[in-house]
Amino acid sequence: MAGVDAQRIERAVREILLAIGEDPERPGLERTPQRVAAAYAEFFGGLDVDPLTHLAETVPIGTTDAGGPTTSDAVVLRDLAFRSVCEHHLLPFVGTAHIAYLPGDRVVGFGRIPAVIDTLAARPQLQERLAEEIADTLVAGLDPRGVLVVLDAQHRCVTTRGPRQERSSSVTIVSRGALAEPAARAEIMALIGGRGA
Repeated sequence: MAGVDAQRIERAVREILLAIGEDPERPGLERTPQRVAAAYAEFFGGLDVDPLTHLAETVPIGTTDAGGPTTSDAVVLRDLAFRSVCEHHLLPFVGTAHIAYLPGDRVVGFGRIPAVIDTLAARPQLQERLAEEIADTLVAGLDPRGVLVVLDAQHRCVTTRGPRQERSSSVTIVSRGALAEPAARAEIMALIGGRGA
């Protein structure tokens, strides 16, 4: 893919404005097609990016004094803001991601994981699939002993249309490897929810 076709989006938005009975030439709307095209270029920019590129530069954990590899019990990143667009209505959903992984023999800089989330979220998405794709990318890129992904998001298709459940949010949880084991997963979930150390 070569990115979004801005001119095609502009034509489509103009047609939508006409279809709802608006005048796309009136003051306030004359630049709306261009604004929407620019927004869509941002919202869907992840379609052209392989999220694994963000995990290409890893750092070995090292070795112990006895010569064996060191291990970290867990790496947890909490409260990572994200936004995506639901593929059912093309309305945004926004929320918070919590990511945990049990490193194998390497780790990655903390800023790389939000980059993975941003790339995968910048596509037409379902929250459930987004959580799966984040987990699978971390498994493929880091070969960890376990991964846990928790996404908590508000969907504008729920909060602003239909039943308009303005306070509702949706939580999805995906686990892989050792963190799929109930006790280990519960320990990390308590750490995320309880804000404890």
